[in-house]
Amino acid sequence: MDLTLWKTDLTTPSAVQNGSNTSKSRRLHGSLEDGDLMHEIITLQLGHRANYLATHFWNAQESYFEYGVNSESSTIDHDIHFRAGRGPKGEDTYTPRTLIYDLKGGFGGLRKWGGLYDQGDVNGATDNLWDGNVVKQQDLPITQSAYQKALDEGVENPPKPNSQTVRYWSDFTRVFYHPRSIVQINDYELGSTIVPFEKWDSGEELFGKLDKDHDLLDRDIRPWAEECDQLQAIQIFASADDAWGGFASKYIESLRDEYGKTPIWFWGLEEQAVQGQRAKQLMRTVNTAQSLQSISTMASMYIPLAVPAYLPPYIGLDRSSQWHVSGLLSMALESMTLPSRQKSGDAARGHLSDMEAALNANGSQRIAQLQCSVIDASEELSSTGRGHQATNDNRIPGSNTQNLVYEDEVEKAKSKLDMSFSTGEPSQTALSLRQWEKSNHVFGKVECVRGLPSTASPMDDDDVAESRKRRRLASLPTVERYCSSLPYPLLDSFPNIINRSASLGKSTAIHGTLSTTTQISKRTKGLQNIVSRLVDVSEREALSNGLGEIAEAYEEGWDSGSDEDSD
Repeated sequence: MDLTLWKTDLTTPSAVQNGSNTSKSRRLHGSLEDGDLMHEIITLQLGHRANYLATHFWNAQESYFEYGVNSESSTIDHDIHFRAGRGPKGEDTYTPRTLIYDLKGGFGGLRKWGGLYDQGDVNGATDNLWDGNVVKQQDLPITQSAYQKALDEGVENPPKPNSQTVRYWSDFTRVFYHPRSIVQINDYELGSTIVPFEKWDSGEELFGKLDKDHDLLDRDIRPWAEECDQLQAIQIFASADDAWGGFASKYIESLRDEYGKTPIWFWGLEEQAVQGQRAKQLMRTVNTAQSLQSISTMASMYIPLAVPAYLPPYIGLDRSSQWHVSGLLSMALESMTLPSRQKSGDAARGHLSDMEAALNANGSQRIAQLQCSVIDASEELSSTGRGHQATNDNRIPGSNTQNLVYEDEVEKAKSKLDMSFSTGEPSQTALSLRQWEKSNHVFGKVECVRGLPSTASPMDDDDVAESRKRRRLASLPTVERYCSSLPYPLLDSFPNIINRSASLGKSTAIHGTLSTTTQISKRTKGLQNIVSRLVDVSEREALSNGLGEIAEAYEEGWDSGSDEDSD
């Protein structure tokens, strides 16, 4: 059974009276009536840190829904990330197409059945099956956060979460999930120091055990996939530097066997180094190397996610708070994937496979770097009077936007953004970051600008393919640009980390990029050098050689040898 998505719907009768459920049903089936396939995306959330990241992502998706007379004005195709169903009273419902894996104790106060389903005491359902004495041992339930209670009670202005009140990712979620989305793993307990879930091999072993007992693809993935009209992609959020990296590697191996041609995008979280924990940091580095070597050869795209050591002055981040850290990362991630959920015919629409084609220019470049800047939209609009089309800000694309492959100098592809979320960049100043970027060669790049007016129109697919081919033959970077007027929402569940006028209150303009560059080779060789000294001799050669092969694909002048003109 489905759970209603919007918590406000549970306690606000006006949401039903103004026809919001009817509008949802009409909007849901509209794409099928128009003969357009939905191109759904299924999400996998693997681990506690990944669930923090995904919670911000789903909160943003929830905010894009429009109600009543404005229901048709949204530029987002909600069917891509949400599925339709019926609630217990026959009402239309929307729930995320996602699977949420976490360890015992990791779900906090989240209830599997949600607020609409009164299941009573589920644990007491078997009380009458045994006449003898029964001794119950049950953990105390985790209480809901004040923010969650206020949402359930329909409070108009709920108390904003903060770093002290957010204990679990469920403390700031704004959506209900289908019960089938919740997958608790009882073999390990969150935060255990006795049996920690840290080593990469432990994740591999856990997946093998669970898959043997339950056939995870058949139990968890297949029901979601069979509901899809035409599956666009599978996106996976997971930490790459602990045991979840090993778990994800085995999961992706199974997915690739079953869904061979489906794009699989992996977003790998990496924690920053902590002083005084050298042994643990070395273990995390080895875990990261294993994830990079294993997953990047199977996934369509692998994007590392780490908070940069240097942050611009307008970002105020509590690095010890997963709520803060995941909020910053999600802002960049959600902005870069925005084109994949735009409505059909929208100038800003682009499937993940389209982005992949631009980034993986030579056939073996599946690792991309994520960067972003917060745009001061008020300054841009006041200085140009026409939005970003006439701006002199080097961070903003020019008048030719969305899906254009630029026929200009190589320097146009160089990143000039404020934050790089891939590890390995210098940590001192913005100037050193700019100097570091100039030494990079860019193979492929995708840009997305949101929150500024756009008059862009779609480009013909044949023209895009021809432009890519010409630039590839000329050894020029492939650059695709998307533009959407939809800003990034700054919800009451989002931490107050942006300290500038760009936020404009409840939303902000964002410029994000994904790119494949020679810096990936430098970073991979650095990992190769470390693992050659730390990894057991039985695994050293295969891991080191694998990293070496990955690094070669990102060296300037490298050619896959797979050109169409070859005999």
